[in-house]
Amino acid sequence: MTAQGGAPSPAARAAHAPWWAYASLAASMTLVGSYVGLSKLLVAVFPVFLLAWLRFGIAAVAMLGWLRRAPGDPPLSARDRKLLFWESFLGNFMFSICMLFGVALTSALAAGVIMAAIPAAVALLSWLTLGERIARRVALGIACAMAGIALLSLTRSPAGPAVTESGTRWLGNLLLIGAVLCEASYVVIGKQLTANVSAKRISALVNLWGLALVTPMGLWMALSFDFGTVSSAMWALLLFYALAASTVTVWLWMTGLKHVPAAAAGVYSVMLPVSAAAVGVLVLGESFGAAHGVAFVLALAGVVLATRPDLRPPP
Repeated sequence: MTAQGGAPSPAARAAHAPWWAYASLAASMTLVGSYVGLSKLLVAVFPVFLLAWLRFGIAAVAMLGWLRRAPGDPPLSARDRKLLFWESFLGNFMFSICMLFGVALTSALAAGVIMAAIPAAVALLSWLTLGERIARRVALGIACAMAGIALLSLTRSPAGPAVTESGTRWLGNLLLIGAVLCEASYVVIGKQLTANVSAKRISALVNLWGLALVTPMGLWMALSFDFGTVSSAMWALLLFYALAASTVTVWLWMTGLKHVPAAAAGVYSVMLPVSAAAVGVLVLGESFGAAHGVAFVLALAGVVLATRPDLRPPP
């Protein structure tokens, strides 16, 4: 089956994509979920602004080669530069701050469930800002995601390492919802940027803006922080977090997208809450009750409904 003009339809391209393309997409989202969960360990050692500054700094060194304009690429326009700033401020700087403070105040399991709302938030924001239509199943996905977050916020944490005060948990969940909205803004603004700028260069420039924005607070906190108290295991985890968040996940995702339609690729974001929950329960020892299970299922249903491709042929 081909689309209009003889090009392969999304269904045909999805059917003939190599297995490693799907593996790349799954690995990318698994890494995202794991560093969201493991960041709870990092915020227990590093102040949030210092952690963000170190993350952006390590990634900036790793992505130096991505800053160059490729031969044939147009120079950045004034509009591109403005979009790059907002892409970084909302999707990189504010996302990192909201996510790190949120994870510090709640559990990794909660973070995974709430982050599962990203596809639904992208659909909602695309409708509000770009005029894109929200299909019925996407609206149902948004409702499932919101129901999962509400149930999670109303659930009492059983005894265990994940226990937090009710007010603190609510604040952490609200910050994570803010992170979801920031990430949705990142995707929507990115739709406009990718027409003129390569994905690698966008990632590098956005990270550089993030480094510039967080440097004043990061430097101020670094002056009073005792780096000698940080264990080698925490330094290794910080290196993993910086490289995974800014470089490896981007490369894996773009590698998969070369061969898999974007709508089909979106389903693999289901790996984010799965891996974040696994880290919370298996690594951090967080409790997993029946209400958490229902919230988790609602979150996964929201992801699949919001991103499942419509593979029916056009009329």
